[in-house]
Amino acid sequence: MAWATALSLAAALLLAAGPAAAEHEVFYRYTVLGFVKDARGNPLRGRTVEVVRDKTGFSYLEETDEQGFYLVITRLGDESVGERLTLRVAGASTKLTARFDPANRVDERGTRVDLEGAKLVERSAWFRSTLAKALGDARR
Repeated sequence: MAWATALSLAAALLLAAGPAAAEHEVFYRYTVLGFVKDARGNPLRGRTVEVVRDKTGFSYLEETDEQGFYLVITRLGDESVGERLTLRVAGASTKLTARFDPANRVDERGTRVDLEGAKLVERSAWFRSTLAKALGDARR
C-alpha cells in the first residue's frame, strides 16, 4: 500500500463518524509508524515493514514511501493492552508492547519506531506529533 493510500485510510479511520462500535473506532486499533533510514540518514524507500501480533501470529504489512516513512494500523482492542508485537524491517526486528489507557477512547493509540542504520529506536513520545503531521500532509 502506498504512502497516500495508507494515510488516506488512517484519515478515514480518524474521521469516521457514528455511534456504532466498529473496527474503525480508536479503541480497535494500535498504530505503529516511523522512518526507515540507512546509517547515513538517507531514507530507504520501498522497504517492507511487518508488525506481527505475537499472541495470534497475525501479520500486518506496509511499505516505506520516498521519505522512508511507514504507517501500520493493527487491530488491537481494549483487551489487548500489554500485548506483545514484533516489528520487522530491513533485516532488523524488535519487540514492542502495546501501551495505552483502555479507558481513553478518544486519543489515538500507538508508538513510533525508527530504523537508523541497523538499529530500531522506539520513540513513543513522538507518536502523536508524527501522526498529526502525517495526517496533515495527507489532507493536502
